[in-house]
Amino acid sequence: MLVLWVVVARISDDPRTMPGPEAVAMRLWQITVTGELWFHAGMTLFRVLASFALAMAVGVALGLWMGRSRTADQWLNPGLVIALNVPALVIIVLAYIWIGLNEVAAILAVALNKIPVVTVMLREGTRALRPDLDDMATAFRMSRAARLRHVVMPQLAPHVAAAARAGISLIWKIVLVVEFLGRSNGVGFKIHLLFSSFDVAGVLAWALAFVAVMLAIDIVVLRPWEARLSRWRRDED
Repeated sequence: MLVLWVVVARISDDPRTMPGPEAVAMRLWQITVTGELWFHAGMTLFRVLASFALAMAVGVALGLWMGRSRTADQWLNPGLVIALNVPALVIIVLAYIWIGLNEVAAILAVALNKIPVVTVMLREGTRALRPDLDDMATAFRMSRAARLRHVVMPQLAPHVAAAARAGISLIWKIVLVVEFLGRSNGVGFKIHLLFSSFDVAGVLAWALAFVAVMLAIDIVVLRPWEARLSRWRRDED
């Protein structure tokens, strides 16, 4: 990918519209040493994590409920289908209009875009739970809390991990749109300013910086967490 980038930059007629890796690296170094990167990336990361936590909590709860209750699934499924098909931009704009240009609206708008996806993934995972383990829990008269902790959640762990990994990659992209439209800080806000001046090198520098942050989170946090959650299945095999 780096070689292809260099080749395309070399044959481009206008280096301002397709800057090479050297120019982007120089801009990335500039925003790093000035401290600009740490502040704006930190604000974006805060919104990503807050939205991610809210979306996962609500989505897992709804998915578990809909997967275990046919009545809940019948009542909530039409709304879920609608939520899945409403454009993210519409939700963001409505959140800003109804709540205001503040952090609550920004985080809620991002979470609302992700909750339906998590709900669907967890609902399908809940439907695939092993009935023999449910029968065992009933035979041993396990409480609801014990059944959820020791029977249900271990089986749902791969689905939760998949929803988390897919979710965080989607959420940070939506956060940038939220910041682009209505925040005064963050990576999306900086990209908005750079877009106004057609500064492609700056846009790529900010985008690549936050991509690196998301890759680090995936490698350091999400992958080890997913492996740990799935360890009981390998032990069982």
